[in-house]
Amino acid sequence: MIKLGAAELRKSASTLEEKAQIKKNPVYIILDNVLDTYNVGAIFRLAEAVAAERVYLCGMTETPPNSRIKKASINTTEWVAWSYASTAVEALQEIKTSHFAKASRDKQISNIQVIAVEQDPKSVPYNKVEYSFPIALVVGHETEGVSKEVLDMADQIVEIPMWGVNKSLNVMVSLGIVLFEVMKGVSGIDSRTKKFIMI
Repeated sequence: MIKLGAAELRKSASTLEEKAQIKKNPVYIILDNVLDTYNVGAIFRLAEAVAAERVYLCGMTETPPNSRIKKASINTTEWVAWSYASTAVEALQEIKTSHFAKASRDKQISNIQVIAVEQDPKSVPYNKVEYSFPIALVVGHETEGVSKEVLDMADQIVEIPMWGVNKSLNVMVSLGIVLFEVMKGVSGIDSRTKKFIMI
């Protein structure tokens, strides 16, 4: 398996063959009007770290090619599959449709677990949820959060407890915390090596 450091990633250009060698996890990351290009780039880096299937950039979210996204992502935009959707609802509908079709071909039942990362009266602590693959994680606008329509579609709304004066964390940091909790819970950890076991 290919392993590149930051300097190598910044100069890399992936081929279809190289991308095909990477085993993807059934994780979909949806950015619901995330405006800060630093956040967008950093989320690509998170998506690559967990071998996510796809990132959906929705609404007003900037898309590659963009020099600031490329810089923050250390060029992982070249390694992560991504799509643009006009709304996060549209992205979720596309994911559900494509997964249902694939599950039907493979004669499996495949329900996508939709998790919104948001502070909401219905939210629960992120570490009190049982996560399962396939999963779609939605993060929202830095000020307005995840749209109400998506919150209504979510199977679960999760948040990260805050003990200080600050009300919330950066969207990329919040996604990183929840994403690695998902991977820990779904993939498991090998107690001998302390490494994630990917499924």
